[in-house]
Amino acid sequence: MKILQYPSEAAAKQLDRIVNRGLAYGRKELSAVQRILDDVRKKGDPALIDYTRRFDAPHLDIADIEVSDSEMKAAEKKVDRNFKRALERAARQIAAFHEKQMPRSWMDTQRPGTFLGQMVHPVDAAGVYVPGATGGATPLVSSVLMGAIPAKIAGVSQVVMTTPPTPDGSISPYLLVAARKAGVNRVFKAGSAWAIAALAFGTATIPKVDVIVGPGNIYVTLAKKLVAGMVQIDMIAGPSEILVVADGRANPEFVAADMLGQAEHDPRASAILITDDRPLAEAVNAALARQVATLPRRDIAEQSLKAFGALLVVPDLDTAIELANRIAPEHFELQVRDPFAYIGRIRHAGALFLGDYTPEAVGDYVAGPNHVLPTAGTARFSSALSVNHFLKTTSIIHYTDEAFRKEAEDVMCLARVEGLEAHARTIDVRKKL
Repeated sequence: MKILQYPSEAAAKQLDRIVNRGLAYGRKELSAVQRILDDVRKKGDPALIDYTRRFDAPHLDIADIEVSDSEMKAAEKKVDRNFKRALERAARQIAAFHEKQMPRSWMDTQRPGTFLGQMVHPVDAAGVYVPGATGGATPLVSSVLMGAIPAKIAGVSQVVMTTPPTPDGSISPYLLVAARKAGVNRVFKAGSAWAIAALAFGTATIPKVDVIVGPGNIYVTLAKKLVAGMVQIDMIAGPSEILVVADGRANPEFVAADMLGQAEHDPRASAILITDDRPLAEAVNAALARQVATLPRRDIAEQSLKAFGALLVVPDLDTAIELANRIAPEHFELQVRDPFAYIGRIRHAGALFLGDYTPEAVGDYVAGPNHVLPTAGTARFSSALSVNHFLKTTSIIHYTDEAFRKEAEDVMCLARVEGLEAHARTIDVRKKL
């Protein structure tokens, strides 16, 4: 990779390319997804099984689209002890973190004659989408935990999961064991946009839900985008990204490894290093070349680094922090001498990873915070998936006659300024009693 000095025209051009890359889709993809949504909404199960057979499992019957109890029990026997141990740690620590997010209902009677408050309730049903790549080849166990555990902590009574089946109509046993551990109530063998449509509209087999969460490819993302408003969604997520701010004492092998950890996701993923030490940038560049050569997903990582990677040298760490806030990265690593000294200055980041031994991967799996994070600069205004995505609030208002009369004139005044005379008369009719 070319090392760029910042500020410079070349650095600004590459940053613009990265920040503005967004979702890569056109009319063709949008039209295809809309057609799938319309088909499933109108036809239900026949459309759902038709798409599933066409793209995933050619011989799957609609009667077998829901994972059975026997399949769940069989999955337990197919995973090893090490996986179960790791799963237990991850689930326990994710649950512990999200339990601290739970808001509480409250009541207030401080204003004489009034009773005000807010009730917090979970939604009735939530859908968790779990990608599996083509044919279910890469079961994302962590996505099961990150989507389902917050929903169950929020109190959602019906959590359903959809994931694409393998060609023989099965689901990875790792996903099924994770689903049981996370408290998922029902699992369905459906992927892509047709799974999102089934969750949003409901079919005879798959129940309609109130919230849909989970990552996916461009068809999943566009489907979520199009059904948002009919159901709640977590976010419109773009390609993954990491930004590392490091000083001269950082380990270049660590930095390079962490950058490749995101670059291997997708050709449009982004990995950026910002440092005030040019020798470190040079050492990281050399480490990237060595490490990428042995990666199974080398081609993807190299495409990502070439198109959307950057090695930036800045005058000082203050400039680095200022630049990072402008980029608002999904994952932000601080590999500097005293990372805690900078926490108060980080305003925009999906998740912040502090120190040499806190690679982004610990956040993906076991640390506890959610790994479903805002991308493409949206950390400026949005947050990680949390229990709040599965909750709603209801306001409570009660006035006595005396309290009502004390505020009546103000209500009528404001209503008439807005030209809403009927609003005003709801007050006036009571005043005359």
